[in-house]
Amino acid sequence: MQKDMVRVAVDAMGGDNAPEQIVKGVVEAVNESADIQVSLFGLEDAVKVELQKYTYPSERITVVNAAESISMDEPPVMAIRRKKDSSIVKGLQTVREGTADAFVSAGSSGAILAGGQLLVGRIKGIERPPLAPLIPTESGVSLLVDCGANVDARPSHLVQFAKMGAIYMESVVGIKNPRVAIVNIGTEEEKGNMLVKETFPLLKACPNINFIGSIEAREIPHGGADVIVCEAFVGNVILKLYEGLAGTLLAKVKEGLMSTLRSKIGAVLIKPALKSTMKGFDASQYGGAPLLGLKGLVVKVHGNSKSTEVKNALNQCRTFKQQNINEKIKQYIDVPTAT
Repeated sequence: MQKDMVRVAVDAMGGDNAPEQIVKGVVEAVNESADIQVSLFGLEDAVKVELQKYTYPSERITVVNAAESISMDEPPVMAIRRKKDSSIVKGLQTVREGTADAFVSAGSSGAILAGGQLLVGRIKGIERPPLAPLIPTESGVSLLVDCGANVDARPSHLVQFAKMGAIYMESVVGIKNPRVAIVNIGTEEEKGNMLVKETFPLLKACPNINFIGSIEAREIPHGGADVIVCEAFVGNVILKLYEGLAGTLLAKVKEGLMSTLRSKIGAVLIKPALKSTMKGFDASQYGGAPLLGLKGLVVKVHGNSKSTEVKNALNQCRTFKQQNINEKIKQYIDVPTAT
């Protein structure tokens, strides 16, 4: 195995389209990149049936049998503790043991979040690991942090989210000195709920980030900031509305283009340009949401992920390792003091 090989453990049974789309995405990633090695965790026979459909370097994809699975409605912590033979638990354990650099799953968000903290563990000094997806904007992408891990965050948590988000955007996305903003109901410093009011001056005084103040939700799609900081309740609402509105608008555009003969002719003429434009708003091309601040990388992809998102999540893991994100987080995150 190459010295710089990125070893990724993948939950083959998680999500709505497992194992078919998960396996397909893994094969696509391995065929496109010579430095990715994958261990697929799941029902061995089912996974091997899917692998037989493809040609790929067999030495870089292995199957590890995991007889149990964790459903979306199971209590996450209990499931992690009881289902030791599940694909999520066995995959996360390889990251904890250091035999894998990263874990990718489309399975239960709660189990992945709980397992990430219980099995992989937090970097010393990190209070709460946030989920941080890249979301498409008019000018490129922004990092939304947190979108689902910590619904009752404290000001010190949000400060760490901002620092980790800035490191990620600069190292992985390549945005130098990324602009950091906190989600608010107005741009004035005195506005917001208690959490925002207490966090704002801490971010303003933080020397490690380029804090530009508050950002209203309507400015997020325009690319008003590179790192969008919020607690998980707000972040999840933003993310779900973002996804739902994008789908609705696309459906209405298609409906309008197919409504008359004239519009259908016009649709043929604009199809290449429209396809290129819409590709920029396809979240699947950015991979999944990393759980930042753990000792190893854990990436959550959408439950309805197709092969493209899985493939891009594996490429995301490669960049994360190549850029030494965890080492940078360790270097720049201060041990928190009580607030």
